[in-house]
Amino acid sequence: MVRRKTAGWIRKAHRYLGIFLGLQFLMWTISGMYFSWTDIDEIHGDHFRKIHVHPTSFSGLSGLTDIAAEEEIHSVELKDIAGEPYYWLNGEKLIHARSGREKKEITEAEAVQIAGKYMMDTLKISAVERITSTGDHHEYRGGTLPAFVISYAGPKNIKAYVSALDGTFKSVRYRDWRWFDFLWMTHTMDYDTRDDFNTTVLRAFSLLGLITVLSGFVLWFISSPRMIKLFG
Repeated sequence: MVRRKTAGWIRKAHRYLGIFLGLQFLMWTISGMYFSWTDIDEIHGDHFRKIHVHPTSFSGLSGLTDIAAEEEIHSVELKDIAGEPYYWLNGEKLIHARSGREKKEITEAEAVQIAGKYMMDTLKISAVERITSTGDHHEYRGGTLPAFVISYAGPKNIKAYVSALDGTFKSVRYRDWRWFDFLWMTHTMDYDTRDDFNTTVLRAFSLLGLITVLSGFVLWFISSPRMIKLFG
């Protein structure tokens, strides 16, 4: 049977590992409960968006050979910029689909119109801001920049993001999404990008967690009267 000194060492290791890992275990449990009890569509803010957004139809468009004859084109997309047709060429240039005029980026008024096409009409705009950079922890991290942020009045602090380069409606962010994002960070233990499941910290805590659980089983085994009687 395990000697008393060894058993004491195992108990001490189990106790201190439990204290050290306890907070992270708690965050894993809380975040897991939150994820299982929430609707991911609501987290994405879909209930603030219009259910049906009908694409705009245009006529009288110019051909690409007429307005962009010198361009080497590998991709093209027809976009509706506040009621005007534009070709989005090669993922980098907006060309008016009738006049051929190049548009460097959309205006604030156009961004508001684009957001209005997707967001519920009952929402009231409280502010509009153009952003050119975001940090690693920004809610629009990784999004196309520059972008317009359309903020809406209300306690949920709703924000819609529209790309200034091509007028694409990008995302909706609000209070519940930010809670989800914070808990997701604590769950993955990726405190930079939130999306990396292979961080050294996560691997270390997972390994230590396994050791803690196994040490608990060992303690039960060496402390059980039945086991002591059988192997003592």
